[in-house]
Amino acid sequence: MNGQSLPRDIQGNPVRVGLPIAMLAELTHRCPLACPYCSNPVELARVAEELTAGEWTAIFRQAAELGVLQVHLSGGEPASRRDLSEIAQGARDAGLYVNLITSGIGLTEARLRELDGLVDHVQLSLQGIDAEMADWISGYGGSFSRKMQVAHWIGEIGFPLTLNAVVHRQNLDRLPEMIALAERLGCRRIEVATVQFHGWANLNRRPLMPTPEQAQRAREVVNEARDRLRGRMVIDYVPADHHATFPKSCMGGWGSTGLNVTPDGIVLPCHAAQTISGLEFENVRDNSLDRIWRDGSAFNAFRGTAWLPEPCASCERREIDFGGCRCQAMAMANDPAATDPVCSRSPLNARLRAEAEAEASSDDIALVYRRMSKEKRT
Repeated sequence: MNGQSLPRDIQGNPVRVGLPIAMLAELTHRCPLACPYCSNPVELARVAEELTAGEWTAIFRQAAELGVLQVHLSGGEPASRRDLSEIAQGARDAGLYVNLITSGIGLTEARLRELDGLVDHVQLSLQGIDAEMADWISGYGGSFSRKMQVAHWIGEIGFPLTLNAVVHRQNLDRLPEMIALAERLGCRRIEVATVQFHGWANLNRRPLMPTPEQAQRAREVVNEARDRLRGRMVIDYVPADHHATFPKSCMGGWGSTGLNVTPDGIVLPCHAAQTISGLEFENVRDNSLDRIWRDGSAFNAFRGTAWLPEPCASCERREIDFGGCRCQAMAMANDPAATDPVCSRSPLNARLRAEAEAEASSDDIALVYRRMSKEKRT
């Protein structure tokens, strides 16, 4: 392939396209929970616009042909789809490793046993260590006891289990108890994921923003637990962006390793990409996954490093964090091509830290819950 035939980034530089290894399949935006940190867009997709099981099966085949090895069945709550087993069968038939990401609500023992042999792994979300916290954060009474029942069934059937503990200012002090719960449940992995302020979470910054002291203590707790549980349970940790020195790698580089498909078929480079104004996202109902991945203008916009601004362009970390998160740059700098403001070298970093500290010291604990309007549910 010569330089003239290569796609171009936002500055017109030619970019080379690799192969994706993972795909997030957002089967629906429906969810019985109302978590105030949900990464779904504030404008949710209508149920009537959701891809059918047959369309998902075709997408999984295209994904496998493109190079994808694993698919994450997510939402919303994927169990809200009555045809979840049919969709999982389509992913299995395509030869993909299938991970089910679920709140557990809507899964019965019978439904889980239907998925045995179709799903390779289950990732169960956790909103708190007890009913009081979990039910308050999720906006759903009885959610904690239901999750514990589902976790028991998962263990009985034999699915490998990851506990996804989303942490924030309201529950971060109880992180040791979350890790202990994962041990008791026989989890192979726990993902300690500090809230990322996109989607609904951005509406709840004041009650959810962790303090610098909490972030430091969380890192210490994780490191201690990793040493103690080495060889028994893996602990993944997604730290708080606003207290970092450097940003996290943006999906291993924008458009480099993964892609998302929304409930209505829009193909995205990352789950929050629709927050970036000016990008045009294509639908898999109109174009093949391969063509969108290779030639889609949104995917090529920030591929590679030639587009990077200063100080990123001359930074020794440019091949490590790729300038950070484009969605965060859009949200905080109103410019998706700017240096991620969480980077200590960004001219906006001081302001960002001051705002985060003010939010973390707020007494406001009123939550804006994620709700799907009545019109969207039809």
